[in-house]
Amino acid sequence: MALSERIAIFVDGLNLHASARALGFEIDYGRLLERFKGQGALVRAFYYAAPDEQEYSSIRPLIDWLEYNGYSVVKRVNRGTAFGAGGRKPKSGMEIDLVVNAMELAAHLDQMVLFSGDGGFRRLVEAMQRRGVRVTVVST
Repeated sequence: MALSERIAIFVDGLNLHASARALGFEIDYGRLLERFKGQGALVRAFYYAAPDEQEYSSIRPLIDWLEYNGYSVVKRVNRGTAFGAGGRKPKSGMEIDLVVNAMELAAHLDQMVLFSGDGGFRRLVEAMQRRGVRVTVVST
């Protein structure tokens, strides 16, 4: 990666938080941000949160820390659950926010880093690649 590369990070917080908790590890979001700042020009780092009311209080300190330390936090209230291939999953519309933000920034990026295991972002990855953006997906 050239130091002049324009990079944006997109963190599917709901997906990443659940995976990290299930695997028993913590993510150092400060180190993560510094790692990418050292790789090029960090255009934006997004963290998408869609907590339900009960979970919101437990991740509130994380959300506050992210907002104060350089992340653009996009919050969506969980509107219940939907049934998918993996059973019940939260339904918030957060995915739409992530896709719209990525597409709006596409002309200003060389690389997109997507932290998510959600296969629903496949079309976004393909669309970004067609626009000349290199996409890296980080998933458990």
